[in-house]
Amino acid sequence: MLLETYLVSLGVAFRAASVAYGSVRNKMRERDAIVQIKLKNTQTGRHYIFRDGKTRNRAGCHAMPDVTLVFKDAVTAKKLLKPPFDHFKFIHAIKNFRMDMEGDDEVTIWFTELMSLIFSAGWKYGVDVGHGETRYVNNTNGGPVFVYVKDEKILRVTPISLEKAEARRGSWKIEARGQTFSPPERTTLSPHAQAVKSTVYSDDRLLYPMKRVDFDANGKRNPHMRGISSYERVSWDEALDTVAGEIKRVKKEHGQGAMLSSHSSHQIWGNIGYYLCALFKFTNAIGHTKMVINPDSWEGWYWGAMHHYGYSMRNGGAEPYGQVEDCLQNADLIVFWSSDPDSTQGTYGAFEGTIRRQWAQELGIEMIHIDPYMNHTATFIGGKWIPVVPGTSPALAQAIMYVWATEGLYDKEYVAQRTTGFDKWHAHLLGEDGTPPKTPEWQEEETGVSAAVVRALARKWGTRRTYLGAGGKGTTFGGANRSATGIQWARAMVYLMAMQGLGKPGINFGNLQYGAPVDHSFYFPGYAEGGFSGDVENTGSAIQLYQRMAQLPSMNPTGQRIPRLRIPEAILDGKRKVTQPIRVGWNGNSRNLAILLRVIHRFG
Repeated sequence: MLLETYLVSLGVAFRAASVAYGSVRNKMRERDAIVQIKLKNTQTGRHYIFRDGKTRNRAGCHAMPDVTLVFKDAVTAKKLLKPPFDHFKFIHAIKNFRMDMEGDDEVTIWFTELMSLIFSAGWKYGVDVGHGETRYVNNTNGGPVFVYVKDEKILRVTPISLEKAEARRGSWKIEARGQTFSPPERTTLSPHAQAVKSTVYSDDRLLYPMKRVDFDANGKRNPHMRGISSYERVSWDEALDTVAGEIKRVKKEHGQGAMLSSHSSHQIWGNIGYYLCALFKFTNAIGHTKMVINPDSWEGWYWGAMHHYGYSMRNGGAEPYGQVEDCLQNADLIVFWSSDPDSTQGTYGAFEGTIRRQWAQELGIEMIHIDPYMNHTATFIGGKWIPVVPGTSPALAQAIMYVWATEGLYDKEYVAQRTTGFDKWHAHLLGEDGTPPKTPEWQEEETGVSAAVVRALARKWGTRRTYLGAGGKGTTFGGANRSATGIQWARAMVYLMAMQGLGKPGINFGNLQYGAPVDHSFYFPGYAEGGFSGDVENTGSAIQLYQRMAQLPSMNPTGQRIPRLRIPEAILDGKRKVTQPIRVGWNGNSRNLAILLRVIHRFG
C-alpha cells in the first residue's frame, strides 16, 4: 500500500508541477506517451498517460507502454521514490541491476528529463542585490566570478567577495615563522576571465549555424572556394541533417574508422569539447579513428625526468601537495628556472599563487630568476635575474653541479642512501669520462652567463634550503621542457634537486603556484576518471565513477590510432608513416648472439 501511495503521489506531482511551472508544461507538450512504473516479474505498478500536455494515471500495468521503469522489488522502489530524491541512490540501483528502464531512447530520455524537471523547476538561483539586478556565481578557467544580470543581460563580471563568516568557515591557515597566512576574502581573477562579458556579446560570436554559400552536400561542394566564399545562415535542422548525412556518407564510402576525432589537451572543459566528455560517447557510437595524445605540455619531463625518478606516477612530475606550507615554513631560497607563474598562472587558475609568493616575500625568502627574459614574475616579485641563452639551460645546470661536486656543496648522505648512479654522474661532471669538465668557464660562451655568476649562484644554492620552480607550475608543465633541449633540461632539474636532498624540509620542486592545503574528501572528476563520456576503453570510468555517475559503457569499434603529430601527413597523404619494427635473427654465430642479447636488453 505504501508503494501505491508513492506512485499516486508521483501523478499528483506531475499535475501540480505542470500547473505551477511553464517549463514543465512545455516539456509535457513535447511528446505523447504512456509511461509505466512496475515491479519486476509482477503486474504490480501504475501507468501514466501524457496527452496534449496533460497527464492522468491509472492503477495496474498497461498492455502497450512506451516506457517502462522497472524496480527489482518493492523495497527498492519505495527507497528511491520517497522524497527527497537521492541521485546517488538511483545510480547505485542502476549499477546493481535493481532498476531498469525499457523503451525507445528518445522517449526514455524525455521522461527522465521530465522527472528531473518537476523537482528542479522551482529552484531559484542568484541573489537579489537591488536595482533590478541579480548576482550569480559562476566558474571559469581563470577563476570563480560573480555575474551581475539585469533584464537577462550581463551587466558586469567581478571576482567573488566572500562574506566574512564564509571566509572564516571555509579557509585554511598556515603558520610560518611567527606569521599566519590565509587566502583573502576576495578571490583573484585572470584578465581573460574578467573580459568574458565581451566574449558573450561579441559581434564576432557565432549564434547559429552557417554554411558556405557555394557548398551543396548533395551537389557541388566547391572545396577550392574554402576560405574565399562567404557564408549564409541555415536552420539547425538543416545543419544537423547535413552533418548526419556526411557521417553516413563517409562511413559508406570509406569504411569504418574513416573519421578522425581530434580534440584539445586542455582548456576546453565541459560536455562538448573536452576529451573525457560526451564527445567520445558520440564518436564511439559512430566509430572513429582516435587521435593519440602526446605529452605536449610536459615533453621533457615525460621523456626524460621520469627515468630518473624511477616511476611515472605523474608522468615525470614531482608531487605537488603540501608545498606551500613547507616552502613558507622552511625554505630560504626559491630559484625560478624558466618559470613565470604570474604570466602563465598555472593553466587553470588566476592569481592565487601571486598572493602566496607575496607571503614568501614578506618572510624574507630570497628569489632568483633564471630566464632569457625579465619576465612578469621577476619584475613583480623582485630578486636576482640571471638571463640565459634560450635552449642552453642544461649546460648551466651542469656547471652549477660541477661547483657542488668540487666544493662538497651537496647532500652526500642523501645521495648515498637515496640515489643510484652518482659515481658515473660525478665522473661526467669532472670530465673523467672523456668529456670536458663542466666548469663554469666551460658553459660561459654557450649560455651567456659569466663563470663568476654561476659560482655565486651555486654556492648560495648549495648552502640554503632551496625550492626549485622549474616551469610555470614549479614542476612538469611548460617552461624550457618544451624546447629542443627540453628532455635534458628536465633531467638536469631532477639531478639538481637529488643532489640537494629532494623532499627534505624546505627542499623541493615548487614556486607556490600549486601545493596549497586541499580538502582530500572533496570529489571532482579528473583526467583519468572518464568525465561525462562513459568511455571505458580509454579512461578509468568503469572503476572510478562506479558510485558517482550513471554511465552506459561506450566502446569504439575502431582500433586505428593516429598520433597527434602525424595528423597532417595522414590528411595530406592518406596514411601515416609507421616506424618499421627491428627484426633480429640468430644464425648460430656467438657474435650475433651477443648482439641479439644486447638488443633485447636495450629494448626490453
